[in-house]
Amino acid sequence: MKEKNIKLLNDKINREFSKEKLILGHGNLTSPIVLIGEAPGAKEIELGQPFVGQAGKHFDEFLQVLEINRKDVYITNTVKYRPTKLNPKTGRLSNRTPTIKEIDNFRDYLYEEIHIIDPKIIVTLGNTPLKGIFNEDLKIGEVHGNLMEKNIEDNLYKIFPLYHPAAVIYRRELKEVYMRDLLVLKEIIKKL
Repeated sequence: MKEKNIKLLNDKINREFSKEKLILGHGNLTSPIVLIGEAPGAKEIELGQPFVGQAGKHFDEFLQVLEINRKDVYITNTVKYRPTKLNPKTGRLSNRTPTIKEIDNFRDYLYEEIHIIDPKIIVTLGNTPLKGIFNEDLKIGEVHGNLMEKNIEDNLYKIFPLYHPAAVIYRRELKEVYMRDLLVLKEIIKKL
């Protein structure tokens, strides 16, 4: 049933955003854990999967700390296509943070996706999925590592906000905080 419902949802998303190259949710449909990222990057678009390339390396380390296999979780993004901007120095497209409008455009789909998977915990990776879930101006720096709750389609879900795994690439000082948050999450997951 979940497989059929995800397929119907993905078909809806593909129809609405038919002009975009989309990366849809991927993984175990019966997973107790849903991981939500920001949006696909160039490598994700190229390979057709979320969290591959440089961000994928950090994501794999994240899973190792949690002692979870990638095949055992469901992974999706808040925005399902790659938001880009023209880099004036190189003349090539580079990633950009999704706009509020882009986040809003995908929110109902994200909620439906969560409802179909029906996880025991949702892990948001960075500010964008936090905004996608809560539809508020929450900041990851203020709520990371704290277990929260959100009612989505008449179900109360546990939400655990984390910094995005790639944030550690750009802000080395986050590594210690990030690792501490992962250990808290690991203990929560053990009790699911």
